[in-house]
Amino acid sequence: MELSYIARQAILDRNNQTIGYELLFRDSPANKFPEIDQDIASSKLVIQNHFQGDIQSISLGKLAFINFTEKCLINKYPLMFDKSSIVIELVGHQSATERLLKIVKYYHEKGYQVALTEYDLDKKWDVLFPYISMIKVDIEVTNAKRLRPVIERLKPFDIKLIAEKVETNFQLQSLAEVGFNYYQGYFYHEPEIIEGQTLAPIKTQMLYLVSETFNKPLDLNHIAEIISHDVNLTVGLLKLVNNVATGTRVEIMSLKQAAAYLGEDKLKQFVTILALSKLTSSKNSEVSKQSLITAKLMSTLAKESAFIEISEFAFITGLLSSIEVILGSPMSEILKTMPLAKPIEDALVNHEGLLGKLLELTTNYITGDGENIQQLTELYGLDANFIHKEFVSASNWCKSLAV
Repeated sequence: MELSYIARQAILDRNNQTIGYELLFRDSPANKFPEIDQDIASSKLVIQNHFQGDIQSISLGKLAFINFTEKCLINKYPLMFDKSSIVIELVGHQSATERLLKIVKYYHEKGYQVALTEYDLDKKWDVLFPYISMIKVDIEVTNAKRLRPVIERLKPFDIKLIAEKVETNFQLQSLAEVGFNYYQGYFYHEPEIIEGQTLAPIKTQMLYLVSETFNKPLDLNHIAEIISHDVNLTVGLLKLVNNVATGTRVEIMSLKQAAAYLGEDKLKQFVTILALSKLTSSKNSEVSKQSLITAKLMSTLAKESAFIEISEFAFITGLLSSIEVILGSPMSEILKTMPLAKPIEDALVNHEGLLGKLLELTTNYITGDGENIQQLTELYGLDANFIHKEFVSASNWCKSLAV
């Protein structure tokens, strides 16, 4: 069976809020553009995301940035998508020909946003400025400081600048000073760890709450007590009970009763998700979303084939997979506050054991990174179409949480 992958990378604004995702076709687990015609790649991406999946799920309700060659634009592939859901990225163009100008004007008049990529600062592109919404600049190729004259030429137009290949948080401030509006890269995956830093009491409490849900039997009195210390957790618990109790009238007399009414499985998920939301700032909300999708996808995959024996650990492992980035503390220090089972610790710290392999497979699939996805799927008897279907489902679930 031919395997296909969708690499997804977030695009964030100056406040670290996600405004969209670039979706890239990959024909192998290697996270690079395949050595095939770009028109074919664009077509496959359109088919995969429009007919085989839900593009709004994969992009979590945000804008989907999709590469389109001139041939794809002439064939009107973008018209298959709602104009409010995508940004058309121009790729493969060497100059602003009359034909390209006509094409860009056509989509502009249709209400689509168009982004000029591979921008080299040359004035030949200025003719497109009245009809484009964004310009993407690869800062590995182009010195950002050379943009200052261009910014003067952009002033009459409402065009946003996107910096590509941003790898560290350190780069953000200087790029903002130059005039960039949005940023794309792996900078939000970078843990800013300050040695000797201690966790704030509220964060320690939230981690402890997560740990409590994995005690057997559950100590409902203790869980209710911790929840009672936070208004948002309390309201969230009662809302969940109300959702579960649709069609029946339930009179909740205490938080312990509310917790008991949900049952162990729903209570565990509720506690871990809300605790994560309390730990997350706007700065790392993108990482938080990825953790939730990882948790949900791991939980589903763990019910299949060889992974079933570690299924009870799958959700919590996925949820905590990026906790080092979220909290800005070393994983070893974080785990001291959480009496987790050894398989979870081994998976989180070293990707060891069966649970570690599941974590590796899941995270690599979501980001399009790693060269061992196909090897792992074959080894553990997982079907690529099944993984893709459950990835879309997990993304939908994450979107429904509105985190």
